[in-house]
Amino acid sequence: MKYTYKTQGTCSQAIEFEIEDGIVKNVQFYGGCNGNTQGVATLVEGMKAEDVVAKLEGISCGFKGTSCPDQLAKAIRQAMKE
Repeated sequence: MKYTYKTQGTCSQAIEFEIEDGIVKNVQFYGGCNGNTQGVATLVEGMKAEDVVAKLEGISCGFKGTSCPDQLAKAIRQAMKE
């Protein structure tokens, strides 16, 4: 299933991704630091959703208290509840 998540507190504005049989696929960040978001998207491709959340949740960017990876974790956590 395809999900879209509006990020909060980061340079990126939104994240689109799919979860199929518990596996994260086709992650796309809109906005943010292009190299970093591409790197995160590539690294999580094919991972179990709960593993992505466990690895990325709580990462902060400077003094923001969140980050693009943390927002992806929040998005996946929300999608798993649906």
